[in-house]
Parts: sequence; C-alpha cells; structure tokens
Amino acid sequence: MKSTKSAKNPRRPSPSRLAESAIEAAHAAGTILLRYFRKNLKVSEKADAGLVSEADLAAEDRIIRVLRTRFPEFGFLTEEAGEKSIEAPGRWIVDPLDGTTNFVHGFPVFCVSIAAEWQGEIVAGAIYHPILKDTYVAIKGRGAFVNGQRMRVSKTARIEDSLLTTGFSYRKSEFLRDEMTSFERLSEITRAIRRPGSAALDLANTARGIFDGFWERGLSPWDVAAGWLIIEEAGGKVTDFKGNEFSLDKNEVLASNGVLHDNMTALL
Repeated sequence: MKSTKSAKNPRRPSPSRLAESAIEAAHAAGTILLRYFRKNLKVSEKADAGLVSEADLAAEDRIIRVLRTRFPEFGFLTEEAGEKSIEAPGRWIVDPLDGTTNFVHGFPVFCVSIAAEWQGEIVAGAIYHPILKDTYVAIKGRGAFVNGQRMRVSKTARIEDSLLTTGFSYRKSEFLRDEMTSFERLSEITRAIRRPGSAALDLANTARGIFDGFWERGLSPWDVAAGWLIIEEAGGKVTDFKGNEFSLDKNEVLASNGVLHDNMTALL
C-alpha cells in the first residue's frame, strides 16, 4: 500500500512503534491487575454468563489512556467498552483481562492482550502474563518474541506425541455438545489436553512451543487478534476448523505448529 498524508489514504504508523506502545499499555494494565489479584473484588455477571470485575474496567481504562495518548487517530474495539471510532483506519483490539473467571477465583492464569489493526490487517500484537512477567510480541513480517527472545512453534510431528490446549463454554452454550465431541476425539489420540482458561495465553504458549495446538469455538476478536499474529510469526498456522483462512469474524479458531494441522482438522 502506498502511504500518503491524505485523509483518504493516511500514512501507516511504524509497526515497531505500535508494538512498543502495545507492550507499554499491556504492562501498565498488568500492574493494575496485580493490585487487584486475590483481593475482594466487585464482580458482576454478563448476559453470556461471563464475568466482569472492577479490575477489568480499571485495566481497560488504563490501556485506552496510554494508547490514545500515543495514537489519538486510532479507534478501539475492546471487550468491555465495545467499538469506538469505527471510521478510523487504525484500531486497537483490546482484552484488558483474558481469563477473568480465573482471576476472580484467584487462579493465576490470565493475561492482557492488545493488537494493532491497520486497514483490516493485524500488524502488531502483544500479550502480557503479569504473574510470570512474560511478554509476547509480534510484528507483521518480523517474527515473534517472548521476553526479547525469538520464539518458534514446536516441531512435534505425531499427533500421538502432542500436548494440546482448548477452551469450552459452560451452562447453556450452543457449542457445548460439539465441544465435548471434539474433546473426546482428540483426547483419544493425543498425549494430553489442557484447559487453562485464557485463549490469548493458549495462543501465546502454542507460539512458544509449549503446546502443539489449540482450538476453541465462540471466541471474540479481542480474544484472538494478538495471538493470531504471534502464532503465524512464530511459524505456526491459524485457520477455522475446516482449514479455511481465518478472520476475526469467525467464531472458531484452530492454531497449531502447522505440522499437526491436518490431523486436527480431520478430528474436529
């Protein structure tokens, strides 16, 4: 794309600067989350049975403040506030606390996820795990890194040797029956499956080579935007369950080291 300074074709900000700002905002939010962790929280239940706490709201507010200062022209798509500045060519896709249920119950598996989208393409993303102080970041075309070190997906070549991760819904989910069927099929052939409760961290850990693959239904753009880029920049593959090209408007995601992808699509 040719960049100009005109309103119709604005100049894209440096992806490196976008990534740096995403990290800054994620770290700031992480600091806030740690202040609330294992404390008495004000918690309410959403219509979809999910939880939202004062920690989610405080972290999201901090992220928006940091990023709006750096890039006032960008819009936002966030879990709690929804869509802001829809007409902006760039937007931040933000989950201030992925793993809220874990957080509320004092289980230390949660993260902050921030992606920068420019004219429909994710160009930078960061995921921060405040408990372990692990920072995952990717820039389109420049690789994926954890704590400054380049990372790659696993080399596991046999589905029988794989450690997979997933997420699934509870209560009255339209996907629950299909999710249990998929879990059963894959659990019969893999080494093991984990269900940690944070989709963004599952994607980050698949990119890191800890997990060999991840699948889940019913996710939102803020759950997967940063992790999608991080996986691909780490050499992995992201599609829907049928192996078709992934996009943020799809409600299912399959991510893997690439080698096991066909095995997983066949079982899903």
